[in-house]
Amino acid sequence: MIDVIESGFFTTVQDSGRTGYRHAGVPMSGAMDAWAYRLANALVGNSGDEAVLEVTMAGPTLRFRVEVVVAVCGGDFPCALNGRPISLWKPETVKPGDVLEVGVCRTGFRAYIAVSGGIDVPPVMGSRSTYVPAQLGGLAGRPLRRGDVLPVGAAHPFTAVRSIRWGLSRLAASYIHGKTKTVRAVPGPEYDEFTPASRRQFFAARYEVTPQSDRTGYRLSGPALALVREREMVSEAVVFGTVQVPASGRPIVLMADSQTSGGYPRIAQVAAVDLPILAQARPGDCLQFQLVTSEEATRLYKEQHHRLIRWVAAIRRQWEGER
Repeated sequence: MIDVIESGFFTTVQDSGRTGYRHAGVPMSGAMDAWAYRLANALVGNSGDEAVLEVTMAGPTLRFRVEVVVAVCGGDFPCALNGRPISLWKPETVKPGDVLEVGVCRTGFRAYIAVSGGIDVPPVMGSRSTYVPAQLGGLAGRPLRRGDVLPVGAAHPFTAVRSIRWGLSRLAASYIHGKTKTVRAVPGPEYDEFTPASRRQFFAARYEVTPQSDRTGYRLSGPALALVREREMVSEAVVFGTVQVPASGRPIVLMADSQTSGGYPRIAQVAAVDLPILAQARPGDCLQFQLVTSEEATRLYKEQHHRLIRWVAAIRRQWEGER
């Protein structure tokens, strides 16, 4: 068990997401930054799909009742174990009574706290992910609160964790740091219905992430976009990374908890390879959209996926040496 001493700003239980229910209006949810989520699970010896804690902006303070391995991956959050600073992107053994504190992020916006065995809340529709708008999954369908108790699943036997020499923190800096984040995108289904000037502007301008942004969507501030002619749209399918343009002309990038259909024109779709970059953007950061073809987006995603598989395999080989 883990006791929640302080909950942090917005901390939820997330896993790889809830699949197979979009036809019923239930979004996938799950970890926004799949890269950090997968590596955090690998670092603590999990199989890959265990539930973790997703931290937004400011992290929780947790007291452990059991011996587990913990790893914190994602944005640059100061972390301390029993008051001693610890590094992100590395496993740490914690013992009963130990206290982990995760502070306020310095760069990036989200971190993932993985524990060996995973956060063992009951699955709902095949997932432990929290979908707050419908109070579904996670811990009573809501963010953590002070006084909550989190169950931990059974982990594989382990001994003391050796130092990991992967340079993962340098890898994280390549996509998390920086106030302006470039995200590649393909034209959306209604792309050609926007004026030529708006199409050029969307890929030339920088759009600022506003405070009115969350796991449902990022509202952006910047040049307004216009259609060639206004029209009523029937609701169409949308997914994580869909860029919609409402009547205001200011784009909205839909995120992991977004609705499953929408009635605004879709000017673009962020390439899956760059969704982790998008997940780490915070209010005040700027997004620069870069046009790519669907074929290039597919190639980039496959390359990233293979890199991730290699990282996870290398970490697991070290774990196999521990058991």
